[in-house]
Amino acid sequence: MFDWLFGLLSHDLGIDLGTANTLVWVRGKGIVVREPSVVARHRKTKQIISIGREAKRMLGKTPATIEALRPLKDGVIADFDATSAMLKHYIALVHQQPRTPGLPRIPRPKVVVGIPSGVTEVERRAVVEAAIMAGAREAILIEEPMAAAIGAGLPIEESSGSFICDIGGGTSEIAVVSLGGIVVNRSIRVAGDEMDSAIVSFIRLKYSLLIGQLSAEEIKLSVGSAYPIAKGDRQTVVRGRDIETGLPKSIRVGETEIREALSSVVHEIIEAVSETIEETPPELVGDIMEHGIVLAGGGANLCGIDKLIATELKMPVWITDDPQTAVVRGCGKLLDDAVLLRKVKVAARKV
Repeated sequence: MFDWLFGLLSHDLGIDLGTANTLVWVRGKGIVVREPSVVARHRKTKQIISIGREAKRMLGKTPATIEALRPLKDGVIADFDATSAMLKHYIALVHQQPRTPGLPRIPRPKVVVGIPSGVTEVERRAVVEAAIMAGAREAILIEEPMAAAIGAGLPIEESSGSFICDIGGGTSEIAVVSLGGIVVNRSIRVAGDEMDSAIVSFIRLKYSLLIGQLSAEEIKLSVGSAYPIAKGDRQTVVRGRDIETGLPKSIRVGETEIREALSSVVHEIIEAVSETIEETPPELVGDIMEHGIVLAGGGANLCGIDKLIATELKMPVWITDDPQTAVVRGCGKLLDDAVLLRKVKVAARKV
């Protein structure tokens, strides 16, 4: 009764707490926050200076007194205080509205958070604690592949099997879902960040040029690909520091070179998908052959990755609409379906 009443008065939230980006879904409104998971703070006082897009611009550019960091690494909390501050900021942002004198304050929200399927009990508890400290009245955790499958509109409660591969920033979540549960799953810490690191290493080894993670991410977004599709070789200019002279230097790199740089990371993901299929019960493999592998997460936007997986595994592959928001959309749908939420949650705590 009280939970139902609080749900009407507060803004219940679905949160995709990602390594690269944090997305917040407000019940009845949709996605209201889509920001990088970056926090900038003073090194000594730990005072928060900036969160989100502004903080991301500071990465690699801060003076000695300020640190810009990603509080999550490989899908789990690496800095508890920074994660709690980031969540608190976004919860406060959603609840920010003028208070009418004489009326009670808006109740604390119920929060559904997507987490990687391979996290430990200690890591789960850290996410719950961070959400409660940030101002949630109830924190519920669900596994990201399940949330992505729900967000992609897959028939997860039917007896037929659905195959989801969620390629995020820190982890790739691979799972076979049937009858409202995960039958087989695999969580590997190889995803978007590893792709960026591969580009940094490739540019350093081939051109003796040092570039940062942000530059590598821009290269990946502009000319990155996993499979040759377009005619011609897209090119981009890369600026960095020459290792030999220590002076600034510009070079031009093409799509073919970046595809070569990304190939080892992409094939690790494909290998994990293949191993998951090998562990899948035969009856469900038939369903997957019929319906195909569904790609979600920001990594699904890498040009041609669906074609490469389809070619390598000889199976149909398709990318869900707006793959980067699949997890948060799944969390949002669960806010409206209490029965399904009870079935798929992996941890929960009320204040």
